[in-house]
Order: sequence, then C-alpha cells, then structure tokens
Amino acid sequence: MCEIEELFGGFKIYISKDHKFGTDAFLLADFAAQRAGGSVLDLCAGCGIVGFLLGLIAAPRRVCAVEIQKEATELMKLTVAANQLFNFEVMLADLKELNVAKVKGGVFDLVTCNPPYKAKRAGILNKSENLSISRHEIMCDINDICRVASCFLKVGGRLCLCQRSERLVDTLEAMRTNGVEPKRIRFVSSRQCRAPWLFLVDGRKDGKPFLKIEAPLFLEDEGGPTPELLRIYRKEAKI
Repeated sequence: MCEIEELFGGFKIYISKDHKFGTDAFLLADFAAQRAGGSVLDLCAGCGIVGFLLGLIAAPRRVCAVEIQKEATELMKLTVAANQLFNFEVMLADLKELNVAKVKGGVFDLVTCNPPYKAKRAGILNKSENLSISRHEIMCDINDICRVASCFLKVGGRLCLCQRSERLVDTLEAMRTNGVEPKRIRFVSSRQCRAPWLFLVDGRKDGKPFLKIEAPLFLEDEGGPTPELLRIYRKEAKI
C-alpha cells in the first residue's frame, strides 16, 4: 500500500511503509546540488527521493535512478507519472551487474548514493526483507557502489555519498581504491554538543589528493530546527 508525500513546490512523491525517506536524503541532495546541472546517476535509489530532490533544486538535464527492489521502482514510476517528469529514468537492476553499455547515455557528471549504512554481518536484520536490504550491505557494499560509480563517471565527475560516521574509513578507502578521490567532506550533528552521526562526502573521478573539511552542519538549536536545515527543507522559521 502506498502513500503520497508532498514536497516543496507541490511536488508529490509516492512512498510505502518499507520505502520512504528521512532527513539524510535532503542533506545529500543539497550537498550534491553544486554543479548538478548535467546528468545524474542515483544508485540505491529507494523511492527515488534524492534524484527527485536534485531535479527540483538543481534541474539536471537527466536523472537515472537505479534500484534493485521492484516495489520501490514501481513507486518511482508513479511519482514520475504524477509529476509529468520527462528527464527521469527508472531502472530496476542489480547495480553490481551494471556496465556502461547497459545504461542509456553512458557516463554521467554526478553519481549519488544514500547507501545501506550497516556493514555486512553488523547489527540485527529487520523482519522486513525490504528494510533489511535498504539498511544492511546484503545486496551490495560500499566498495561495489564506489566501483560502479567510478565506471559511470566522466573524468572529473563527482560521486556524492552520505554514510554513518563509524563508516568513514571504509567509505574513503573504497572511494580512493576505485579511482574517486575524496575532495570535500561535511559532518552532520543533531546539535552543537553532540558527536556527528552522519557525514557527506564529495569525490572526483581521477582527482588529485586534497580534502577540504567543511564547517559542520547542525540540525537543531535551542529554538528547534536550525536556519540551515529549514533552508534545506525549503521551510520558513516559525516566529
């Protein structure tokens, strides 16, 4: 059974109990939106939220969203039809089996991914197989994602990921091993006094070593959501 969530600008997105989205999707789309006007490949797309958000805030020429779970791709197709999107392609596929010949349009300017956060054999699996696949590295791991991203990126193209802070070393190692040099990273905390729970990283295909650590992103202050989070959500502060 599906539901409809309304985003800014009247955009309607279809979700379900097993395929929905959280704050991390908005943070990743905002982080990746710099120079995202070309072609975008979104891996582990789920209900398609990251690709749809990029379409709203960065107007890429084309978005291809890849997802292994059929239910999620059906939700994306409903969203595409409801919003009359002509530059959004939904692809049901195992990303590990992708190659440039199988994807229309070949290489991309930007690859995004909100990957499964839990490493193999880490944590307790959910009773829902769909949720387990979304949250745990069952069908793919961070190295698979970085390898495929590298294959599909133009030289100088960007890979933007979000991941839990405890996976920082795994993620940076996988990026560099697969020819994507981490260039920009931003840590996300719920409040200033809290340790980061998430990081956002931007890498370049065949880039030279140089990593910029950006100012941390805080989601809440004493008055509730921070001005930056409200900007990302396209909401106004309550007075």
